[in-house]
Amino acid sequence: MPIKSYKIEDGNSEPVVEDIGFAKAYYRKSLFKSEGNTYSWQTRSERINLIRKGVPVSSIEVLGDRMNRPIKAILGLVGMPQTTYNKRKSEHSFLDSRNTELVLLIIELLDYGTEVFNREEDKFLRWLGKPNLSLQGQSPIELMDTVSGLEEVKSCLDRLEFGALA
Repeated sequence: MPIKSYKIEDGNSEPVVEDIGFAKAYYRKSLFKSEGNTYSWQTRSERINLIRKGVPVSSIEVLGDRMNRPIKAILGLVGMPQTTYNKRKSEHSFLDSRNTELVLLIIELLDYGTEVFNREEDKFLRWLGKPNLSLQGQSPIELMDTVSGLEEVKSCLDRLEFGALA
């Protein structure tokens, strides 16, 4: 089987990669931009270090844009009142480690879900909002406010990816 070329789109350049293993590793790298800074991680230790440092409160907006949801819905996921968000945003402060971890896990889940849905982000975002039998009739987004809920949604995506729907 011939090796297919993969294009890497990182916003800076678009080189063609001839190595499938490298392409798969690249797409497992998670990153997002907030307040002009790029935050990325590829290993658990990199994620842990980022969690300890925290990410800007404006990361909530990044999630809102990425999930096509209002800020209020994202604040509900991370359990932050609107007034606290407004105050911290005006102070340009960082999220605490719990909320940073949720944000990073949600970003990883969004990356993975988009990959499972063959890079069709609109279809994946619709799937997030629909009730799912394998999640006891809840929509995936309803479970994304806890680490355990995120693991359940990822497990559901794994079953879709590998054809084990039961």
